Amino acid sequence: MRRAATLLAIPLILASGSALKAQSPHMGFSLNVTVPTGAFNSTTYPANTSPFDQAPPLGVPQRETFDTGLGGSFTASFPMDRTLAIRLNLSGSSENGTNSAPGYASVNLRHSIFSAGGDLQIFPQGTAFRHRGLYFVAGLSADFERFSTSQGNDPYYFPDSSANKSRLGGTLGLGHSFGYDAGMRFNLEATFHKTLTGNDVNAGDPPSADFVKLGFGIVF
Repeated sequence: MRRAATLLAIPLILASGSALKAQSPHMGFSLNVTVPTGAFNSTTYPANTSPFDQAPPLGVPQRETFDTGLGGSFTASFPMDRTLAIRLNLSGSSENGTNSAPGYASVNLRHSIFSAGGDLQIFPQGTAFRHRGLYFVAGLSADFERFSTSQGNDPYYFPDSSANKSRLGGTLGLGHSFGYDAGMRFNLEATFHKTLTGNDVNAGDPPSADFVKLGFGIVF
């Protein structure tokens, strides 16, 4: 995680210096929907192997799935010139899932993630100062995750076990801000989040927390 922290520090240092120069930082809030993809959406573990801290090894395959989740974000975008802004991003979400195996009761799963990161925003139409129109976004984040398991009909209030994981994540996507040059603007954003470190399943790590994040919010 030391290397992850070092890589993450680069955009954060740039952002902190930019804040001193920016004339009109733009604050934003959004409600997000997360759609798991790849192994995070569905993973099948062979017999006599075990998912990361979530179930004992069994003599039959286990299938682990996570459903669409909900979350939120707070952002602070600091324009540097007409086309470029540096954005600080705090976000979190939670996804529920299931671990199932033939002949065994299903195990309830929950994945929670809190991310602190720095992004670059590129406004091809030269509207970074106004934070209006189309923009592209790419960045890094420190992801603090929790994987929890439980059983029964009231699964998520009393977890049977939980494990924490800190990893480096990457984000790539695009967004659009609708509205006038001043005042409140509505914002739509679609990004893909990819876990970059600590995701070697063969070494006992959980699968990458890879998901598409769809956000709708406001920017001031």
